[in-house]
Amino acid sequence: MSRESEADPSGEAALPGALPGALPEALRAELVAFRRDLHMHPELGNQEFRTTAAIKARLEKAGLRPRVLAVGTGLICDIGTVGAEGAAVGGVPVLAMRADIDALPIPDTKTECAYRSTVPDRAHACGHDVHTTVVLGAGLVLAELHRQGRLPRPVRLIFQPAEEVLPGGAADAIADGALDGVGRIIAVHCDPRVDAGRVGLREGAITSACDRLEISLDGPGGHTARPHLTTDLVTAAARVVTDVPALVGRRVDTRAGLAVTWGRIESGHAPNVIPQRAELSGTVRCLDLEAWRQAPDIVVAAIDEVANLHRAKSEINYVRGVPPVVNDGDVTALLRDAMVARRGESAVEGTEQSLGGEDFSWYLERVPGSMARLGVRPPGERTVRDLHQGDFDADESAITVGVELFTAAALLDAAGR
Repeated sequence: MSRESEADPSGEAALPGALPGALPEALRAELVAFRRDLHMHPELGNQEFRTTAAIKARLEKAGLRPRVLAVGTGLICDIGTVGAEGAAVGGVPVLAMRADIDALPIPDTKTECAYRSTVPDRAHACGHDVHTTVVLGAGLVLAELHRQGRLPRPVRLIFQPAEEVLPGGAADAIADGALDGVGRIIAVHCDPRVDAGRVGLREGAITSACDRLEISLDGPGGHTARPHLTTDLVTAAARVVTDVPALVGRRVDTRAGLAVTWGRIESGHAPNVIPQRAELSGTVRCLDLEAWRQAPDIVVAAIDEVANLHRAKSEINYVRGVPPVVNDGDVTALLRDAMVARRGESAVEGTEQSLGGEDFSWYLERVPGSMARLGVRPPGERTVRDLHQGDFDADESAITVGVELFTAAALLDAAGR
C-alpha cells in the first residue's frame, strides 16, 4: 500500500495537487531571482559567507531561527518544535532536507546569460545554487504550513558548505549536530540528462566512491643521450599512467568498477634533459562499497610496483574522499510517492548509478535517506550541458519541481510513520 493510500481514508492514490503546499506564483518568481543572485556570486567551499548570509536573512524574514555552523559557513534551520536532543517533541524522528551551497573553481563560459558569474574563475557549474534554492523554497512553504497548523511534524533544513572539497563539508555539518534527532534525510542533485519536470530515482547505490590521488616520482635525472645511466622519469611516469589502471582493474572483481583516471601529469623543462621529478594526480572511483574500502592498499601497491620496475622513488598521497551514496529503499519510495502525488507517474523515471562522487553519502552512513536526480534539461533540447563545465545551466522550472517534491515528501512522511 502506498503512502498516499495510507494517508487517504478512501484508499485511493493522491492526485497531483491533492496535497497542500503548492508553490505560490510570487514565491516562485522570488526563488528564481534568488537562484540567479547565487549564480552571479559563486563562492568556493568554506568561503560561502555571502551565500550563508543570504539564506539566513531570508529564513529570518520568514520568522525562522537558522543557526550558522561552527565552521562559519552553512547553516541549519528547524521548522516546528524540536526538543533539546534534536528530535521532534514526543521523540518522533525529524525529516531532514539537505542542500550543498558551494561553487566550483572554473570560469563561467556562458556568453548569452544575464546572470552569468561575476566572479572570475568561479561558477555554479554543478547546480548547487539550484539545490540551495529548492531547500530554501521548501522551507518557506513548510514554514507557512506550520503557521497554519498544517505541518504534521518538524522538518530540518541543512545548508551544507564545501561539498566539492574532499572529504566534503558533510562531516562538519554532522559534527555540528545536523543529524541529531533526524530519522531520514533527502536531497536532490541536478541532472542535465533528465528533462525538467521529471526526477530520476534509484534504490541502492546512485553514485560512486571518489578518492584523490597525488604522486611524485623522483630520480637523479640526466641526459637523454644516456637514459641507461639514470632513471628515465618521463617513461616511468608514462608507465604509471598506463599500467596502474590496468593492474588495479585486475585485482578486484570487475563488477566493482574500481577505476584510476588521471587528470594531471607534469615533468621536465627541456627536450634533451631527463628530469629529476615527475608529478601525477587523478581520482580513484569505485561503484562498490567493499572494494572502495580495499582501494588504497590495492592502488598504492600497484604504483609502487610500476615505479620500482623503472627505478623511480615514489611518494604517494592517497586522499580519502567519499563512499557511494546508497539510497534507502523506503526513503526512495517516499520520494517516488511524493513526486507522483504532485505530478503523476510520468514524472518519475529510473536512473543509473553514476561514477560521480557526493558527500551526501556521509549522512547515509548514519541515517537512511535518498537522493533524487532533479531534471534540469529544457524539454526538447538535444544538447546536454554536462556538470562541471563552464557553460552549464539549468531550466529554472526545476526549482518548482524540487520544492513540490520536498514539501510533498514532508507531508507524506508524517502520514506514513
